[in-house]
Amino acid sequence: MTGLTGSALRLTVFIGENDTWHHRPLYSEIVHRAHAAGLAGASVFRGIEGFGASSLVHTSRLLSLSEDLPVAVVVVDTEERVRAFLPELDALVTEGLVTLEACEVVRYPGHERPPGPPAAPGTKGEGP
Repeated sequence: MTGLTGSALRLTVFIGENDTWHHRPLYSEIVHRAHAAGLAGASVFRGIEGFGASSLVHTSRLLSLSEDLPVAVVVVDTEERVRAFLPELDALVTEGLVTLEACEVVRYPGHERPPGPPAAPGTKGEGP
């Protein structure tokens, strides 16, 4: 993977923690498909409170409502790559909100390592 800097597009998918795709958490399916599509990265954030189209407030403060907390899956990559991924979401997200926002990546060096022995545990692969 090469470093990504400059103009980018942020894809955010707002769903419920209990949403599933073929008995698997939907957020996990989205992340794994984004990875398989070669996107720069994806992260899942669990909310502590929120509501959506149903107007039902989900919160971690009340035990009876803490079973389906809001989840946001965030993906950032170039506009072309993110837009090419959108058809994958059409099949997956039947309820929820999908947004796109322009953003600027100021630092994302990637994880390319030069050939050679692996770095020692506890180091980031810096030389002497």
